[in-house]
Amino acid sequence: MVDKTFKSIEDAMLPFRGWGQDWGQHLNHRARGDKYIWSIVVLLAIISLLAVYSATGSLAYKYYDGNTYVYLFKQLAFIVIGVMVIYFMHRVNYTIYSRVSLWLYLISIPLLIYTLFFGVEVNDASRWIKLPVLNLTIQTSDLARLALFMYLSRQLSRKQNDIKDFKKGFLPLVIPVAIICALILPANLSTALLTGLTSLLLMFIGRVSVKHILLVLGIAAIPVMLIVAIAVSTYDGNNSNGSSDKKGIASTLNSMGRFGTWVQRTQDFIYAKDQEIPYQVQQQNIAIANGGILFGLGPGNSKQRNYLPQAYNDSIYPIIIEEYGLFGGLFIIFLYLVFLFRCIKVFRKCPYAFGAFLALGLSFTLVIQALANMAVGVNLIPVTGVTLPLISMGGSSFLFTCASIGIILSVARNIEAAPPNLPEGEGLELQPKVSVIEVDDVKQKVKPQVEK
Repeated sequence: MVDKTFKSIEDAMLPFRGWGQDWGQHLNHRARGDKYIWSIVVLLAIISLLAVYSATGSLAYKYYDGNTYVYLFKQLAFIVIGVMVIYFMHRVNYTIYSRVSLWLYLISIPLLIYTLFFGVEVNDASRWIKLPVLNLTIQTSDLARLALFMYLSRQLSRKQNDIKDFKKGFLPLVIPVAIICALILPANLSTALLTGLTSLLLMFIGRVSVKHILLVLGIAAIPVMLIVAIAVSTYDGNNSNGSSDKKGIASTLNSMGRFGTWVQRTQDFIYAKDQEIPYQVQQQNIAIANGGILFGLGPGNSKQRNYLPQAYNDSIYPIIIEEYGLFGGLFIIFLYLVFLFRCIKVFRKCPYAFGAFLALGLSFTLVIQALANMAVGVNLIPVTGVTLPLISMGGSSFLFTCASIGIILSVARNIEAAPPNLPEGEGLELQPKVSVIEVDDVKQKVKPQVEK
């Protein structure tokens, strides 16, 4: 009787046999691209769920009547939507992004201007606009950065014959970067600086003249040095306790808006000691000290999540170190470095300049942002407002990060495929022949190099 029942179940399941394997093969066929990048996305998503749930548990308990799963499900929803964004973007042939890059760039300029004057203001900074129907806020600088690197990659691919010329090659590249950075800067200095530095790094790889890049660095250093000079000159350390007299100075700086905030943060970073250290930095240091070297306090056992501002967002890296120790923090760095290495592999394999520059530029901006966030978390640089990509709690920044990864995977997916017939100047220029870009002998014989 048992044997007969067992056989009947087997017979009943026979039509479904192999479905799981077929579904996995189908998914593997549809979701192409670099498998290492896909794996890193999955790992960072899992880490994000654990870190956000731990960092927001007490907050959710307080504001949602003991329901500690509110932010967990919210983050899970963002991850699901983000993976859908990655999948959709990676299914589009990357040459299409060359066509839309100019339009996205032109749209981002009035959006940034609108945000400066009419955006949602948080902590004296207007960085967001609210979508009326969805009742959601988006950070327009995220869209502007994505559009900028698309357009910059397109321009770099088209200007290779004149790349050393100041008027024909350099100005068409640096002017769009300067416009976007200038519009982001009043509300978000750190994002403007990171965007500018990443753009210059991409230009350097794209064979732009070094003297032109140094000229831009010199000009960009002027406002930074001005902030440092004002911070040093206005700091008063002549009190008996050796601390700064911040009462009169603070009131003056507060009246200067974001500029005063930048000066105060610079003073805190240079001079603050012991009890003068900003509250956020103090709590970050305590969280790192609690974590120790090996395995930390364990998942969900963070103590500083109840005291650390933005523990689920800007300051999530110290929470990870506190719960998973120094090894956990190093593992996060390792994942981002592997991600960068795989994107460089995509860059080297892509025969067309637009795709190569696009993959490299987007990977640079994500990894540099991650390193900046982690540097703030361990008090290596002054406090900024940048998030940790794919780990900080979801928002517009999370979704735009997913869009960037989807575009990188689109380049990886279409490397071997023949690109569609597009007009000249739409991303089909060959990579320039320089030391950092290797093109194999077969492709050199079949297609000539773009070299003046």
